[in-house]
Amino acid sequence: MKQICVIGVGYVGLVTGACFADLGNRVIALDINEQRIEGLKKGLMPIYEPGLEELVKRNVKAGRLSFTTSYPEALEGTEFAFIAVGTPSAVNGEADLQYVAAAARSIAENMTAPLVIINKSTVPIGTGDWVADIVTKYQPKPVDFAVVSCPEFLREGSAIGDFISPHRTVIGSLHR
Repeated sequence: MKQICVIGVGYVGLVTGACFADLGNRVIALDINEQRIEGLKKGLMPIYEPGLEELVKRNVKAGRLSFTTSYPEALEGTEFAFIAVGTPSAVNGEADLQYVAAAARSIAENMTAPLVIINKSTVPIGTGDWVADIVTKYQPKPVDFAVVSCPEFLREGSAIGDFISPHRTVIGSLHR
């Protein structure tokens, strides 16, 4: 069983985390929104997706899915960290990457063991290098890591099925 951290429990993050947990992995879902995390701990879904509430409850009960606001807690023993935070449009129409940058910095400041960082957020080409630069800059001491891009192709209303049986999977990285 792998331990996975999913950063961001919005649409993409919550579906990703619940589905990975249902595949038998230990998943810690992290969000900086305390109210959202407390709601999830009580079984309250912040979004609607058919079948998601049952999937979350089943995996929480089985001990494979948990929720936190703490980066040190979420990254302890984690092998894979998925960044699934919002990238709203900026005033100029480009993706606002402030939440991706904040997640990358928090990962850097709290990682203690080698880690694969996977970006699920919708971002422009070249963001992986930018994330790697942020992680390198903010690490208190050097720890090995790789940054991978694996964009989501989930459709609302069929996201669980799209995750389990994707029409396509795209993965990119400069690491081999």
